[in-house]
Amino acid sequence: MRFSDALAGPGLGAIAEIKRRSPSLGDIRPDADPARLARDYAAAGAAAVSVLVDERFGGTWDDLRAARTATSVPLLAKGFFSSEEHLRTAKEAGADAVLLLLRDLDDGRTRTLLGIAAELGLDTLVEAHDADELERAVILGAPVIGVNARDLSTFEIDRDTQLALVARIPADRIAVAESGIRTRAQGAAAELAGADAILVGSTLMQAPDPAAKLRELLRRPLVKVCGLTREEDVAVAADAGADLAGFVLAPESPRAAADVLPVPEELLAVAVWVGEPGTSGAPIDQVHEREHGRVRGRNGVLLREGEQVARLLDLPWEEQDPGHWDHAAGEPGRIVLAGKLAADNVAAAIERVRPWAVDASSRLESEPGIKDPEKVRAYVEAARD
Repeated sequence: MRFSDALAGPGLGAIAEIKRRSPSLGDIRPDADPARLARDYAAAGAAAVSVLVDERFGGTWDDLRAARTATSVPLLAKGFFSSEEHLRTAKEAGADAVLLLLRDLDDGRTRTLLGIAAELGLDTLVEAHDADELERAVILGAPVIGVNARDLSTFEIDRDTQLALVARIPADRIAVAESGIRTRAQGAAAELAGADAILVGSTLMQAPDPAAKLRELLRRPLVKVCGLTREEDVAVAADAGADLAGFVLAPESPRAAADVLPVPEELLAVAVWVGEPGTSGAPIDQVHEREHGRVRGRNGVLLREGEQVARLLDLPWEEQDPGHWDHAAGEPGRIVLAGKLAADNVAAAIERVRPWAVDASSRLESEPGIKDPEKVRAYVEAARD
């Protein structure tokens, strides 16, 4: 399979990286075995594997060759490439794709390298760090565009800028969010911004078991705890392993919160509205239909910057629907399943529906708006298992 085709598959893909050291962190995993890591990453669900071949990252071309002997998944050769010789060496060492850094290449050189790569049967990952570089990548016709959250001069991470740039990549290109992704919530944020894949390096290489960490980042469905009103309940949700934190900003709801509370990096905040979204600090808005005589209508949509990114399928307010799961299972697209979920039924709901995320609120409470820590933990554990 071609590198570009592997990234264009359904759901969020991952390019899992092999590197022994980082200029910002120093030695990470100096004894890394590229063949074993490539094989383990493939088994853990990596769409592709990135191999650092530059000595500044403790890499060599032999690392790429070793990875090639161990797996058939597409390999990305990652280094500072500027010549035809670099690309030919990558091809001979077993690469399926090469990295082109727009920071180091002018348009003429980039265009030449894109042409040489095509002649060699290599795909390219053209990397941008800012709006100007992104515009260049688009104009140059790069099929796969990566946005690096890390400033290579200061090594600082600017995730908000990254997500804004990912969202600007045209839909006919493959978008990759690179660097700084440590949690499922951060991966989900990139996915909802339009990323087809994430490139993860240091997070995996620092983990005791890199392949297990990759599985963790890619695990679906995501788990949402909604109706949060207190900081201590946010902490419980994060500690339990939830990914999404919902704050109801409809005053008529018995679970109404005064505002969106701060959340740790393990959580992605969602502001929940009825009728239309208001203003909050949350990156995602969940908007339910209005329904006369009820706090909210049955279903809703998730919005990012006003654009629909998912649909929420729920039960009618304080009512049941025996066919709810069967109906949800037949719906296309990114689905968040809600409706009286808790530890005793969430696993069965996931098995039946295969949603992108599950959402629970009222059955995790000791009283409206107050979460029961044991119920939250049991629900998240059941959803994960």
